[in-house]
Amino acid sequence: MRSRHAATALLAPALVAVLTLAGCSGGDTSKDPSAGSGSSSASGSDTPSSSGSTTAKPYLPVPDGVELTDQGSTLKVGDHAVVAYEPRQKQVGVLDIKVTGLEKTTFAKSFQGWQLDKATLSTTPYFVHASVKNVGRTDLGGRSVPLYIVDGHNTLIEASTFASTFKPCPSQPFPAKFKHGDRVKSCLVYLSPKHGDLTAVSFRPTQDFNPITWTGKLTTVGAEPTKKGAKASQSPKAKKSSKG
Repeated sequence: MRSRHAATALLAPALVAVLTLAGCSGGDTSKDPSAGSGSSSASGSDTPSSSGSTTAKPYLPVPDGVELTDQGSTLKVGDHAVVAYEPRQKQVGVLDIKVTGLEKTTFAKSFQGWQLDKATLSTTPYFVHASVKNVGRTDLGGRSVPLYIVDGHNTLIEASTFASTFKPCPSQPFPAKFKHGDRVKSCLVYLSPKHGDLTAVSFRPTQDFNPITWTGKLTTVGAEPTKKGAKASQSPKAKKSSKG
């Protein structure tokens, strides 16, 4: 029970960590990977640079053979992006990120037994699934997965963290050692204030970075997947009642 209280205490800071986007671009460059505030949400329809669409100089130094996805790229769930950022000053991390799923849930469904305060209950919880591979030279062990969600109010929201294991969606940082070639599958928890939406997943490590975003179908936790080619039909009980 004590661990539940501890984990719950770490849900609330996610509300404080909401990063409102300013109305115009520009401003000083931030070296803090969590400094996601800045210009409006991602724009542009360029495909990832891995398609050969650009020969521009990388915005950060990356290993030979690594081609970064264009800033401002708008991707779909299931697409890869190769990104670079500075988790610490003069330290460059390079990741191949694939967002694989977006889910909406409820506290009643996914947080049974948790003691949550009013501020937390005024949010809407979402799960974001991603596959992340380290394709750089820096060991990113213990670092947070550098992804935000964008709500319906043009706001960036950080992932929540937990003091104990959260089985429905672990929402954990990278393993203690996360070196070149290592890959993890992540599930991240986001709490959107004022029962907000999830309109996109965003990679935006600094204020002046033109974000790379993923959008796609939002599924519901616990909902049965729709089978391809399945036709809607009445249940036997419904058919019987229709005859009466």
